[in-house]
Amino acid sequence: MGLNTTPSQTVGPFFSFGLTTEKCCVRNIANPQAKGERVVLTCRVLDGDGVGLPDAMVEIWQADAQGIYNHPDDPQHKTCDPACAGFGRMGTTEDGVCKFETIRPGRVAGPNGVDQAPHLNVVIFARGMLKQLYTRIYFSGDPANQNDPALSLVPPERRDTLMAKPDPAHPGHWSFDLRLQGEKETVFFDV
Repeated sequence: MGLNTTPSQTVGPFFSFGLTTEKCCVRNIANPQAKGERVVLTCRVLDGDGVGLPDAMVEIWQADAQGIYNHPDDPQHKTCDPACAGFGRMGTTEDGVCKFETIRPGRVAGPNGVDQAPHLNVVIFARGMLKQLYTRIYFSGDPANQNDPALSLVPPERRDTLMAKPDPAHPGHWSFDLRLQGEKETVFFDV
């Protein structure tokens, strides 16, 4: 009897079993009672060839509609909307897609007191990556994007990689492509 080589798993062989099962997934970042504009966000995680990754995981952290994080370390010391958990985690489907139900976040105070544009903080885990990637999702067309301190650090020609696009056929639905490399690679931040 011979031994066969098994595939390499840089994120561990039990990644999808432990972190992306239904019991570990959090699709509803904000429940229907949350204050604010309802949003359905469809994310696609794509490799360098534009093919969806079937075994990635996307985590989202966000503020509520008033710009308050549901976290004890939020420096504002204000009461957050209890209907907005501010956290979501989904594994991708066979075509690299995951969907979240949430609300459009409010503006959060940034460095030097400058308010940040409404955004979602995103962490991506996937095969072949030894460390997770960090990025943000902004809403295309939001006038606050022009003065966002983090977005202003990104070269203008790359900012579009951080924009969710509205679906004109479905009001309240937005889509966002997370391109891990190649043409139109998403801007990732050092944290």
